[in-house]
Amino acid sequence: MTPTQPPPYPSESPRTPGAADGGGHGHAHGHGPAAPVSQHLRKVIAAVLIPFAAAVLIGLAVLWPGGAPAHERTGVGFDRQTQHATVTEVVELSCRSVNASGGVPTGDTSTAEGSSARQQADGTCKKATIRVDTGDDKGRTFQEIVQPDQSRQLSEGQKVVVAYEPSAPEDLQYSVTDVDRRFPLALLAGVFALAVVAVGRLRGVMALVALAISFLVLNFFVLPAILQGSNPLVVAVVGASAIMLIALYLCHGPSARTSVAVLGTLISLLLIGVLGSVFIGWAALTGNTDDNTGLIHGLYPGIDMSGLLLAGVIIGSLGVLDDVTVTQTSAVWELHEANPSTGWRGLYRAGIRIGRDHIASVVNTLVLAYAGAALPLLLLFSIAQSSVGTVANSELVAEEIVRTLIGSIGLVASVPVTTALAALVVSADRPKAPAGAQGRGQEPGGRAAAGRGGRGRRRKR
Repeated sequence: MTPTQPPPYPSESPRTPGAADGGGHGHAHGHGPAAPVSQHLRKVIAAVLIPFAAAVLIGLAVLWPGGAPAHERTGVGFDRQTQHATVTEVVELSCRSVNASGGVPTGDTSTAEGSSARQQADGTCKKATIRVDTGDDKGRTFQEIVQPDQSRQLSEGQKVVVAYEPSAPEDLQYSVTDVDRRFPLALLAGVFALAVVAVGRLRGVMALVALAISFLVLNFFVLPAILQGSNPLVVAVVGASAIMLIALYLCHGPSARTSVAVLGTLISLLLIGVLGSVFIGWAALTGNTDDNTGLIHGLYPGIDMSGLLLAGVIIGSLGVLDDVTVTQTSAVWELHEANPSTGWRGLYRAGIRIGRDHIASVVNTLVLAYAGAALPLLLLFSIAQSSVGTVANSELVAEEIVRTLIGSIGLVASVPVTTALAALVVSADRPKAPAGAQGRGQEPGGRAAAGRGGRGRRRKR
């Protein structure tokens, strides 16, 4: 049977049950949220993590970019100047009076092109007046015609984003490119933050702080360093390691339990990096598969696009890895607190049973997340009635397959790795006995009687 995982941070001190294999009666005593490990184990963990943290700091210092390099605006895609604006007036008028083609289309209206041409000829268009609200031309107005078949229709009072092209004729310098969504997005972010704080309380606050720091590391280190020409894989490893150390210790505190989760995450990230390097190269994935990556490659030809793909795999896997490793470590720690007589093998087996349920749910979540992101692309392949082999072999889909499978392998591997590390640490723990512990079920030297070979000392009555 799969054991029920106790709460990660119990509010009540658990009672130690009787020894599992010795028939002895356990002794009852209180436990804190997480019993500290021995001084020797703390030194062992520190000997591993301190050099790692020092290497991360050195990597940050060496690779720190000091800002993204400047470049000339191309006016293509996201690489253009934009301002915020407001639609001040919308007037309906005949499309025939504003379309320059003039002639009535005679094509097949059953096709998308023919239907669109007919609507543009006979339909009702809109002439929108837009006022620029930011930038040097604040207060300037321009007009734009909205065709009836356009997916984005404008309405009076609507906030929009406009693109500015200074080299164009004056009446064509501004054009609407998108809707201004800042307010609903900010409101949703506020609701999210309130929900996290209301449920998580102090830990929720720390989680939000860690989230903000993660964005800062990505925005001020990872992205500019890649644009400066640094190796994307090295930048991703250093940046992900910094995010991992800050987020885990900030959210869960500087304890041995957190350190074990850090070690488990680090080993899994290394595995993901190795597998990613092998299979991205083997599958000849270039990382240059759409307009955005093509624009990046055109602006910065020195960027290794396949390395950028691998960097995305590592950073994308980090968030789910943190969840798995922290949960597994907490599970093993609480199993040990509930029954200190259990050896490392018993703790490992019990932790793995919990981990199997976690693997099933997390892997499915990861696959569905990638599938959902690629749903329009998959729909196009379905419309084209392409075979599964043809779809999987295309680079667009192959990238997502490699990304998903490599991340999933890292997640699966993190469960036994982290569980084994946690079981070894807590079962080898020999904390110093508190004053007066002798005679209450502990031997001199701080060794718990119940922890010796799984045989507990009977309590004297």
